[in-house]
Parts: sequence; C-alpha cells; structure tokens
Amino acid sequence: MRQTNFLLIAMLALSLGACSKLQPGQVQVEGGIIQGTVTEDLCIYKGIPFAAPPVGDLRWKAPQPVENWEGVKQTTEYAPAPFQGGNPPSGKSEDCLYLNVWTPAKSANEKIPVLVWIYGGGFSFGSTSEPVHNGEHLARKGVVLVSIAYRVGQLGFLAHPELSAENPNKVSGNYGLLDQIAGLQWIQKNIAAFGGDPNKVTIFGESAGGISVSMLCASPLTNGLIHGAISQSGGSFGPTRSTTFPGENMKTLQQAEQAGIEYAQKVGAASIADLRKIEADKLPMGMGMGGAWPIVDGFVIPDDQHKLYEAGNYNDVPVLIGYNSDEGLSFSPGRTPEEFVENVKRRFGSYADSLLQAYPLADNEVKRSARNLMRDAAFGWHTWTWASLQAKTGKSKVFLYYFDQHPERPEDSPQADHGTPHGVDVPYVFMNLDPANPNTTKSDLEISQIMGTYWTNFAKYGHPNSDEVLEWPVFNNENPQVMYLGPTPHIGSVPDEESLKVLDSYFEWRRTPEGAEWAK
Repeated sequence: MRQTNFLLIAMLALSLGACSKLQPGQVQVEGGIIQGTVTEDLCIYKGIPFAAPPVGDLRWKAPQPVENWEGVKQTTEYAPAPFQGGNPPSGKSEDCLYLNVWTPAKSANEKIPVLVWIYGGGFSFGSTSEPVHNGEHLARKGVVLVSIAYRVGQLGFLAHPELSAENPNKVSGNYGLLDQIAGLQWIQKNIAAFGGDPNKVTIFGESAGGISVSMLCASPLTNGLIHGAISQSGGSFGPTRSTTFPGENMKTLQQAEQAGIEYAQKVGAASIADLRKIEADKLPMGMGMGGAWPIVDGFVIPDDQHKLYEAGNYNDVPVLIGYNSDEGLSFSPGRTPEEFVENVKRRFGSYADSLLQAYPLADNEVKRSARNLMRDAAFGWHTWTWASLQAKTGKSKVFLYYFDQHPERPEDSPQADHGTPHGVDVPYVFMNLDPANPNTTKSDLEISQIMGTYWTNFAKYGHPNSDEVLEWPVFNNENPQVMYLGPTPHIGSVPDEESLKVLDSYFEWRRTPEGAEWAK
C-alpha cells in the first residue's frame, strides 16, 4: 500500500511538472520557479508572491510587479499575513502580498474551474493562514482553490491629499482592493500552469471579503478577470456618509482624505514622508480611527454602488449571495431597550420610529426581532438589494440564500431565540468542521457537504445545481425565491421582506439631497 501511494504521488508530481520540463512539484510562474507540496491527490503551493513587497516608498502605493528570484522558491509554508492589530497564525509583516493554490490537476492542460477566496476581518484583520481557510476539501471537489492576501487597516486603506497628489489617477486609499485585483491579474497570467482555467474564475468571500466581492463586481478594473461571484454576508450598496455605521461604511475621497489628515496629526507626522518612516508596529491600526475601509474614490469604486447597479454599470456575472439568520448577535445593537432605541434614533433619524415598528422590541429585552434591524442594515438589505437590482438590470443568474444552522435550545433558555451569528458559515463552506468535536452534529456535517457542493458547482457551471442537491431556483423580482440552508434545506420567501421594504425606504431617502445633507 505504501509503495502504491508513493507511485501515485510520483506520477501526480511528474505529470503536473512535465508540461514545463520541471522537477516534480515545480511550476514556472511570473517571477520564477516555485516548489510546492505534492500529496496523493493534490498539489499545494503556499506563499507565492504575486506583487512586490509594499514596503518603504511602496507603502500606500498600488501593488507593483513581482520581483524575479533566482533558483527555485520553496512555497510550502504560508507567508506572513498583512500587518494588523491581531496575531494571525503565520505571523504578520508589511511584506504580505502572497497567495496560495490547492490544485487537483494531474496535468497543466485540464482547465479546471478556479475558486478564489478573499478573507474577511472588517478590512482591519484577516489572513489566508487561518486553519478554517484551508482549501484542500473544496479543491478535492474539482476546483483549483486560490486564496489571496491583501493589505488591511490603515496600511491598506489610508487616504490623504499628499497620497492623492502623488498618484497618477489623483486618488488614494483602496490599496487593499488593488491588491485583490493584482492577485486576480496574476491568476489570469499564471493559473493555467496549475491546471486552472483563467476563463472560469469565481471569487468568493465572507464579511469584508464578501463586501470586497461586491466591490470587485462593481469595479471597472476587474472587467474580464472574474466570471462568477459568491458573497457571504457582504454587499456594499449604502450611500456615503462622514460618520459611518455598519452598512453605511463608505466615505467619499474628500471625506477620507480629511480622515487621513487627522490620522497623520494623531501620529505626529507632518507629511507622508514622515509617516512612511514610522515602523508598522508603531502605527495605530484598526477600526474606529479612520482610514481602515474602502472608499468611493472614483477610480477603483467609481460611485455609490446602488447607482452603478441601477444604471447597469457593473460586471454582469452570475452571483450566489446570502447572509446568516442572526448576524445581529455579533454586533451590539444596544444592551437594553433604552440603549437600542437611542442607537436607532442616532443612526436613522426621522426613520427611527417606523423602523422600530418594523423591527419591534420585546418587553424589557432586545430580542431577535429587534436585532434583525442590525442584521439587515449591515448585510440583509445589501444582499437583497444586490439580488433585486441585478435581477432587474442584468442578464446573468442570481441565487440568494439564507443560512440558518444552529443548535436547538429549550424555550426557557436565555439563548432560545438565537439564530446563526456572523462568520459561522465559513467552516461549513470550506468543509472544515471537526467531526471529532462533540458540538459538531450529523446535521452540521451534512449541510457542510451540501454547501461545499453548491459552491463548487457554481464555480463549475455558473449555477449551484446538480443531481446531488436540491434544485436551487434563480432569483427574480416577480417570484423572489430564497434557498434556506439549514438542517432541512428548502426554498422559501425573502426573510422579513416587509421590514426590509421599510429599511429600503430609509436608504432611498438617504440618496436624496435631504438625506445626504442630514448624514453629513
């Protein structure tokens, strides 16, 4: 048996490397030759550079071409994650523009569909090296799995008038999105060497990764780079505002430049040159201090995404999009009814009363009916709006889901009304649940397999369907059907649709001159 496995591994390695007359497990890519890890059924490459290190004078600049190397580069370990406030498994560094590839190809001419992961983390955290992002199980279902790193926090998104002045497009910020685009460009040039099809590339991501997917679908810079998109708890269809909230996170370039000025003052830097001299670990990083979120810069993101989709100005590719049933659990809407009402009034102004009726409080508690306002303002409305607008103005298919997999709890439990929180879907999609964990149920493993099948089917066919799974209907505005993913997958209506319509009226008002002026 050991000899058989050895022969299989040797044959796989030789067949993948033979196309370029390289040694087993080696591939020629932009920059040089890389050496990966060969297993019985996959070749795995970790830490492949796709751009030059964004350090020194390249800090706060668009990613530059990868630097060539001599000899064979070992790509068997994850590269450091982008510098951030957290502590990712592979460490962190400003030198962070690397990607990873899991391929089941036995030769370089197989043209296997490509599935590209973009991690979440509020645009301030995240890495490709988290164990939950291991791509081997999805790759074994017949896709080439790629995960891309991108700059986060103030190193990834700081805007400033000086940075705009030195940029040929007279914009700044959005470097993290430009990193993602550079990764997609690298895939177009190189993925065929791994047996992947550059003409069948589907991007997918969760939270900030799902929002990134939404933004990449709206960006003219990704034209021809993507052929399908999956967004988990994503979407970015809210208008800009100077004081941001979940679901209304976007600033204009001018607003972001002002935030950049304030950031430099806080650090004590008189110029961008001074800022570039400060070591990364001495820079304040993270959410809540400005400069840590994408912006409407007029270049990467040309305009309010809602307006772009209304006009049909986006990459019209098939999309599979959805969100979790109790996202509000992960974001504090207010610990008491009084605090909740105060927060709603501060954010929604004159629409607060109608929204409090649509998302009612229980007596003396902020129950799920009220938490759903946070869920929908941050994720549900954006996903529903994305589906509705693309179904109206596009030609490609739209598939909408609602993920509701969670433990059953006694009625008298304090968690009786809890659904599925933010981020819980990721290990299900990657099929990385631990069957040995006593909290992992048979139902968990079953729905994980179903989701992995839907996601990889979508990458292969542009739709999620096959004989293995329940038929998932295309979403349309005349009969809006949603796939409910949970213990018993089934087709249903849009969750809380009447409440969503009330929230929609708020966002419609926000796009009027009066609403824009109010939000300044």
